Amino acid sequence: MITISLRPVGRYWGTISFASTLYLCPILDLLLAEIPAKLQAELRLGLQEALVNAAKHGNNLDPSKTVVVRFSLIDNQYWWIISDQGSGFTPSSTSNEEPTDYLPPDESENGRGLCLLHQIFDQVEWNRKGTELRLCKQMENRRGLSLRR
Repeated sequence: MITISLRPVGRYWGTISFASTLYLCPILDLLLAEIPAKLQAELRLGLQEALVNAAKHGNNLDPSKTVVVRFSLIDNQYWWIISDQGSGFTPSSTSNEEPTDYLPPDESENGRGLCLLHQIFDQVEWNRKGTELRLCKQMENRRGLSLRR
């Protein structure tokens, strides 16, 4: 089951919650409905990775647990806050991280998603417990036409 609140307007947040699943197409479609077409493919990849992590690694695909996504456009920034009901995640953190710092060893089967998230989004932050991920994508500032010469 998918639960949806009203679409965000101004500084208000919309919310989508769903039982832990890897069938994410309808959720991604809803989350990307207001995103400019030129950014949709890249953001779809990043959001899919974040949602899979929440459902699979956070909630262990337990259908009795939900993933909640709050989303909004605030001051030219798209925000997504993804929460799961798992035991938490502790990402490694250093002060001067590069996206490639998150790549696992070549023989590893998992772990490339963190690198993707840091390459796609401008901000990637977890809460202290590691059950909430905040993602931000900064939009280009639209400059008005100048009438000065």
